[in-house]
Amino acid sequence: MYEKFLNYFTDYIFVKDEPQKADVIFVPGNGYPQMAAHAAELWKEGFAPYVLPSGRYSTVLGHFAGVQDLAEQYGGNYETEWEFLRTVLQKNGVPEKAILREDKATYTYENALRSREVTDAAGIEVKKAILCCRNLHARRCILYYQLVYPETEFFVCPSDIEFTRENWHTKGEWIDQVLGEMERCGGQFHKILRELPADSEF
Repeated sequence: MYEKFLNYFTDYIFVKDEPQKADVIFVPGNGYPQMAAHAAELWKEGFAPYVLPSGRYSTVLGHFAGVQDLAEQYGGNYETEWEFLRTVLQKNGVPEKAILREDKATYTYENALRSREVTDAAGIEVKKAILCCRNLHARRCILYYQLVYPETEFFVCPSDIEFTRENWHTKGEWIDQVLGEMERCGGQFHKILRELPADSEF
């Protein structure tokens, strides 16, 4: 019985798909290089013509929190998450012309909203998209991006940071992070749903 409930939590949070040909690869703002590096590999393999990293900095901190991992490779003085993610993409072989710019968003839902503004302004019809995010944030990211791009088919291609879907339940602080993410998915989405018009379609 315990294992069954554990699987419910795991399957909800740790969304993962196989990549497919898409119109764009999204990378929500963060200070870890793994997601942008993964996006670069997918770009080089021809899965999409554009990569759109998004983010200014955390609305809580009011500034870029800094490089959270592999600072020896990607360290530097970055003003925004977008600037950092662009550097990671370029160091992994993505040319400037393939990198779109969104450097205003300060939280995950805004990453999606402002990314939509960018793709609309560029005239990019996003029928299919790849979402490169942290494994812990996969469910929340797909909820937000799917809400903003309701007609788009998404393929979530996350990167493991610190723990995996197989071992998250083996350490107290990891359990706290995953179950805390469950609460954020419900709490934040509840606020958005309450603000939507009554006749909104999903």
